Amino acid sequence: MAESGYRSGFVAVVGRPNVGKSTLINAVMGKKVTIVTSRPQTTRHRILAVRTAEHTQIIFVDTPGLHRNAGKAMNRMMNRTAASALADADLVLFVIEAGRWTEEDDDVLKRVRTAGVPAIALLNKIDEVHPKDRLLKAIDELSQRHSFVEIIPISARKHDNLDVVLGSIPNHLPESPPLFPAETQTDRGPEFFAAEIIREKLTVQMRQELPYGLTVQIERYEQEQRGIAVNAVIWVERDSQKGIVVGKGGRMLKKIGKEARLELAEALQQPVHLELWVKVKDNWADNEKDLMSLGYESP
Repeated sequence: MAESGYRSGFVAVVGRPNVGKSTLINAVMGKKVTIVTSRPQTTRHRILAVRTAEHTQIIFVDTPGLHRNAGKAMNRMMNRTAASALADADLVLFVIEAGRWTEEDDDVLKRVRTAGVPAIALLNKIDEVHPKDRLLKAIDELSQRHSFVEIIPISARKHDNLDVVLGSIPNHLPESPPLFPAETQTDRGPEFFAAEIIREKLTVQMRQELPYGLTVQIERYEQEQRGIAVNAVIWVERDSQKGIVVGKGGRMLKKIGKEARLELAEALQQPVHLELWVKVKDNWADNEKDLMSLGYESP
């Protein structure tokens, strides 16, 4: 149990792709700090979300989903980013889908064991488990896979049992003064958030047509008298992908721009003028030099 005194530390949120890590972090933060879609590879960067309370500061580390088949340089870089977050963590939240265990879950658990960091298992999406006695079986099976300090069933989407998670985390953090100022909520700036919102809208709108070799780079972000001016480039790998993103008569690009602009204006509480361009950079997702020039990290 935790002793008296302020506690602060890093909590790595890990799991296979698309298991609900970003949804969980947004839910415990009470605001959107990381984008969420139904597609794997949505989270590509390490993002810190800082939750400060009277006696604790929890620094959640949102990580890319760990990929079993990391063919491209981008996937290998995301795997290194997630592994680095594990190595630096004081506590791990291992997120899995309740009632479903995959080979990718097994891969992530092996990394958790290797890291040797205390881990809480979160059985997510319990609202989708029927009948409920399947949940008891899933908890029992999970307890036999690893010596978790706790196993907590949750629904990140419906906020079920998140108060239990937030109550448990401080017990496993070191005594330490706050590591960030109390007003800090993320380590990422507004330019990063703008790029991610645009990428989220691309992912949601294009569904199966979305090329994975796609990223967004902010070229201009300035406060003007009438609001924020944002110029962004959507990078794709081939000319054929550029046509898909632009759409017939430019309609797809206009729709994406409108949705991104409206969400950014709401988040920033001021008007946003957004201009988008689509450009081609051959095979950028498999070139580490290109990746780093586009803002990807290589731990």
